[in-house]
Amino acid sequence: QVQLAESGGGLVQPGGSLRLSCADSGSTFRLNIMAWSRQAVGKPRETVATITPVGSTTYANSVKGRFTISRDNFKNTLYLQMDSLKPEDTAVYYCAVVRGGSMPPIWGQGTQVTVSS
Repeated sequence: QVQLAESGGGLVQPGGSLRLSCADSGSTFRLNIMAWSRQAVGKPRETVATITPVGSTTYANSVKGRFTISRDNFKNTLYLQMDSLKPEDTAVYYCAVVRGGSMPPIWGQGTQVTVSS
C-alpha cells in the first residue's frame, strides 16, 4: 500500500528557494509516474511537474525554468527544487502517484509553501 509523506515546506522570501521531498513507503515507487501538484486558497489543484520512472519530465508553464522535479529510485523519494520563488507560488504542495485509466492519483497529505516578504 502506497503512503506518501511530503516535507520541506515553509516560509520563504520572494526570490528564495526551497526543496520539497516526498517519501514513498510502497514497494513500486521505481515503476510509477510521479507528480507534484499544488493548490492555492480558492483555486483548483494544478499539476506543476511530472516525472516518469526513467526521469523524463514535464512542467507547467508557470514554473518552467524555476522548478526542477527529480527522483531517487533507491531511496523511494521524490523531490521538487523550487528557485526564484514568487508570491503566486504560495500553495499547499502535494506529491502524487499518477495511475492510468480512470483511477485517481494517490495523494500525500501536503506541505505548505508560503512566499512572502
